[in-house]
Amino acid sequence: MERSGSSTMRISVLGLGYVGCVSAACFSDLGHTIIGLDVDPRKLEPLRNGTSPIVEPGLGELIAKGVAEGRLTVTEDYEHAIMNTDVSLICVGTPSMESGSPNLDYTKRVCEQMGEVFAKKSEFHTVVFRSTIPPGTVEDELLPVLEKVSGKKAGETFGVLFNPEFLREASAVQDFYHPPKIVIGELEPGSKAGDVLEELYKPIDSPLVRTNVKTSEMVKYADNCFHAIKVCFANEIGIVAKGMGVPDSHKVMEIFCLDTQLNLSPYYLKPGFAFGGSCLPKDLRAIVRMSQRLDLECPVLAGATPSNKAHIQRAIDHIRNSGKKKVGVLGMSFKAETDDLRESPIVQVVSTLIGKGYELCIYDENINWKDLFGSNLGFLEHELPYAETLRAASVDELLERSEVIVVANGAKEFKDVPERMREDQIMVDLVRIVDDPSVARGTYIGIAW
Repeated sequence: MERSGSSTMRISVLGLGYVGCVSAACFSDLGHTIIGLDVDPRKLEPLRNGTSPIVEPGLGELIAKGVAEGRLTVTEDYEHAIMNTDVSLICVGTPSMESGSPNLDYTKRVCEQMGEVFAKKSEFHTVVFRSTIPPGTVEDELLPVLEKVSGKKAGETFGVLFNPEFLREASAVQDFYHPPKIVIGELEPGSKAGDVLEELYKPIDSPLVRTNVKTSEMVKYADNCFHAIKVCFANEIGIVAKGMGVPDSHKVMEIFCLDTQLNLSPYYLKPGFAFGGSCLPKDLRAIVRMSQRLDLECPVLAGATPSNKAHIQRAIDHIRNSGKKKVGVLGMSFKAETDDLRESPIVQVVSTLIGKGYELCIYDENINWKDLFGSNLGFLEHELPYAETLRAASVDELLERSEVIVVANGAKEFKDVPERMREDQIMVDLVRIVDDPSVARGTYIGIAW
């Protein structure tokens, strides 16, 4: 692949497993000088001979080319690798321990070795962690090792970044050149190290995001967990469809994937409050019941309702932990700009709090309490028969009467409420009514942020 648009760099790749080999070969192909490092001679020997130690389409050719042209070499010597490069990509493994936690021993060992070299090196060096690690690992566990062993502070003669990889086995080379996104996690916005890594990725045409380190660490877990859930979801839909006599579950999912407004979109993928309404709860119950009648285990589908209930309880816990008894709720319908109360999760919150002796008031301009009918009326009479007596006539009245303010849907008229709070009030935001919580005059609590 011809590269353009950025200067060549000297890069060391520490750890020559799957991610390390692909990174080394592809950056070499982009014209950079690469020194690969590993302590396992079984990985180094084939690379020295221009062959790949792993099976991956297209990788062998890139390694052979890089070695033949002198851009890709390997070593066991940390000092040689780091002293002769300006950027280090740390790609060592983080295998699971018996507890399920990742084993960070290899990553910490690399940091110790790098720190010893940094103690002798005066030129600026960019450290890029690529291994999948829990949020907070770089700042709380790895950075302190680098600083302690080197005797230097990050930002002075070395910079630290986290750059998750999004490589799939059997298509890793293609994924390297065409990633869905490039994420650069940095300790400080606009860091010198971040500029270096952005320059390195300049030839790659993909959305690039620079963010904080913890967010970048979490992104990789969000990706992989969602992929796992998608596989399980499709499999469970398949077995229920087969059990119900549906001719072809692949056709079902093919049609499902045509919907890019809801099914394959960001629409439902924002942390917030629990699901509710007239469709999701009842249809989920129905398909779980179908699977039970067919004696099929569908733990992903069956687990959605308990997960939703736990999230409702989370909201209740936030309110109770405030230590206040006067609670005002902004929004009762399950979605802004509707009057649909059917299985609205905030109704369950209100009902629980009243049962615990809390003093509630409610404001929702879209609900005319006296004119409710049909399913709306039936649900409210069953869950909260005295709801009309809790009504506040305006947002102002609710603010006057409340110690805790709960924002339960995203109505536009609620957006300035954080700025209108008193300093002694607490807001529990279930919908992220504002992107910047610092505008709240009182105490702000987001349910999942």
